[in-house]
Amino acid sequence: MGEAVIETAADRDDVKVVFGVDQADVESVLGVPVEDPDAFEDLLETHDPDAVIDFTVPKAAMQFATACADAGVPLVTGTTGHDDLQFETVAAASERTPVLKATNFARGIQALLRTVSAAVEALPGYDIEVTETHHNGKRDAPSGTANTILEEIRDAREEDFEQQFGREGIQPREDDEIGVHVRRAGDIRGEHEIMLAGNDEVVTLSHRAEDRGVFAAGAIDAAVWLTDQEPGWYEFGDVIDG
Repeated sequence: MGEAVIETAADRDDVKVVFGVDQADVESVLGVPVEDPDAFEDLLETHDPDAVIDFTVPKAAMQFATACADAGVPLVTGTTGHDDLQFETVAAASERTPVLKATNFARGIQALLRTVSAAVEALPGYDIEVTETHHNGKRDAPSGTANTILEEIRDAREEDFEQQFGREGIQPREDDEIGVHVRRAGDIRGEHEIMLAGNDEVVTLSHRAEDRGVFAAGAIDAAVWLTDQEPGWYEFGDVIDG
């Protein structure tokens, strides 16, 4: 994702990437210097960026959020898989600098989330199954986007439900459950599908990302938007709404 952000920014006139950080032994990407993440605080002071975009792992995202808050630099983060403490640390940074956290920066996913809510409200009592598919190197499961979809479903139904992760053996479906299915294979960028079934009909809503550039473009749009905001907690839907 870091490379995708740099590549996408290179095609735009309104932004410039001044540095990146990565644990891998990479000196630069498209002329952008890639530094040691341990030097992140010094790099913020040296380069004085307008915003930071983070696609890393929860532990690093937590450290970057604190450093950005200390320096007063807006932070856009797409990192998922946080535990409660890590999430609280990132959220705490929003008290001192603008922080925008999203599980997915595709504009189509925002449209999907709003459509899911409308469908769930219009089809009470229908069975719901959620399936997500990603590349074989993705660490967290279900994906952050799938968890966001499940939150939307929960809010739309205004009731809690049991998440059933796959099924095996004799296991009839319960009324208060939603099936959640995770697939990992190849280099699939990201696919999410929501199926609602009942009343002798099936409704399927889905989104598929063809290229990581979709997420990079959305993250850059979020960073540009965030530079004009006050300290606080924001979501990608705020960017879409303008």
